[in-house]
Amino acid sequence: MATGQAAKSARTVVIAGVPDGLLHDDVMTDILIIHFQMSKNNGGDVEEVMYPTRKKGVAYVTFEDQEVVESVLKKGEHRLEDKRLSRCYPLKVTRYCEDVFSSVTSVLNMSVFKDQFVLEDLIQEVKKKSTALSFGPLQSNGHISVQGSFPAIKLLRDFLLLKAKSLSEKDKREESKSHQRPRRRVQQHRVTTETSNFVHGADQEKQVVVLDTDVYHYMKYFFSKMFLVSGDVVISEITDGDITTVCIENAGRRADAGQVLRVKEEIEKQSIKLHHFLRKERICFKEHTRDEKEGYKRVCGRLKSRYPRVLIVTYDTHIDVIGNSSEIFEFTKEVSSKIQSLFQTR
Repeated sequence: MATGQAAKSARTVVIAGVPDGLLHDDVMTDILIIHFQMSKNNGGDVEEVMYPTRKKGVAYVTFEDQEVVESVLKKGEHRLEDKRLSRCYPLKVTRYCEDVFSSVTSVLNMSVFKDQFVLEDLIQEVKKKSTALSFGPLQSNGHISVQGSFPAIKLLRDFLLLKAKSLSEKDKREESKSHQRPRRRVQQHRVTTETSNFVHGADQEKQVVVLDTDVYHYMKYFFSKMFLVSGDVVISEITDGDITTVCIENAGRRADAGQVLRVKEEIEKQSIKLHHFLRKERICFKEHTRDEKEGYKRVCGRLKSRYPRVLIVTYDTHIDVIGNSSEIFEFTKEVSSKIQSLFQTR
């Protein structure tokens, strides 16, 4: 049997939709163990069940064998049935991950390094350092797509910024040695400029926080006061797919570097909390008609008041539902039920 915390994470699934308050916690735990050990549910030997948890209606089930996780996830529908329950309850079973969202995608602009490195060699170095990430092909313009967990992408970004910063500092040292140094190439100047603008601590009056875009949307909606600071501090953001970079700057004489840093730390602290709390479900429109898409949007809008801590982000092709596991499970289940009723009556 695999051992260690990392292995335990890989052997754990998240269960949402557990009926809350009906039975004693120990009894409900026993029912969950029986359900996930039964062969008809693609189950196997259960090592541990964590219930109740901080999230209402959510349990964590850890199996002795990681292969059981894959088997359980393949089962189309889990329905919790037991003679001690008055009826059966549908369960939502998802893979456990320590991150908010299992995978994000970002595009790196490696062209800023092309005058200092052979880009292909630098990419190989990056790949060896970031084995948890998958990389697309290097484009002619120096861009390369990268996919993986948000923390892994953030570590890669910090690594590249430190490398760029070291080049910037090297340029400054060489420039100080000779006032007659030949004019630097445009690309080298670009590295220096971009680095000083975006490296943590490069400028005491400017700080940067890199966030998962969905976490940023959630924070901006539910914790908007964090982004409404005094007129002497300006907050701007740049969204690039799944990554949003938030820049906090000193814009007035009265603001000091300490104030800018405090704002940055508050945003970063809150984002870390949300990473351990949030989950996301996606309602895809696929081949739905325009009327059906509008129906989804109307239903979501009507249900919003019943789920005040759920964020609904609407796109042309889908709707993202962001919140804690139990709430988004109940929300999407209710949306599905109401959509079926809506179109059956037509």
